[in-house]
Amino acid sequence: MKLIFAAAATISIALAADRFDHIVRNNFFLGFTGNEKAFEAGMKTAEETLAENPKHPEALVWHGAGLFFRSGKLFQKQDFQNAVPLYERGLAEMDQAVALSPDRIGVRVPRGSALMGAARNIKDPARARPLLERAASDFQRVYDIQQRYLDKLGDHPLGELLMGLADTYYRLGDETKAAVYFEKLLAIGKVSGHEEEAKEWLATRKLSKPVTCVGCHVSK
Repeated sequence: MKLIFAAAATISIALAADRFDHIVRNNFFLGFTGNEKAFEAGMKTAEETLAENPKHPEALVWHGAGLFFRSGKLFQKQDFQNAVPLYERGLAEMDQAVALSPDRIGVRVPRGSALMGAARNIKDPARARPLLERAASDFQRVYDIQQRYLDKLGDHPLGELLMGLADTYYRLGDETKAAVYFEKLLAIGKVSGHEEEAKEWLATRKLSKPVTCVGCHVSK
């Protein structure tokens, strides 16, 4: 899950230019990779913003992603009593953020990344599917909004977005849509960071290894 949020850093830094994203993203990304102090600072900023405006879309989606992250750590400890309420509240906050601002990339990317990361760790396909469907809708909306100027993003950020789409559709069992984005990854080549995954999937319709983000996108 840590690597999923690292991938989100690449996409959101390249695509989102709103003020709140610039304020909190580094703290959250550092927090998702183990820096507890940075994580708490990001959550505090989100909570202070929500205290002033409970319907602030970016604060809602980041705070919801933070709760989701906390729930994942509790699930790992099998503390289901405390994990489930955090999971449900985090999901509700992220969904509310998208409902409030469905076309804002700084909302769509964090939710899609959080849900895709969680879904990859859920063994039950029936439980994972609703999360993957939301993630696919988020990444697809980001792609569609930016489609006219995707070439302006840079090869690596575009590669992460395409990989998110390809992997999510693959996990949903939609080979037709997955193939579209794996082909686009292959067309970009090595600079996407996912050429080998694209080659493997297009040849076998499977991925033998978990998808990871390539590179570091957060300054410490």
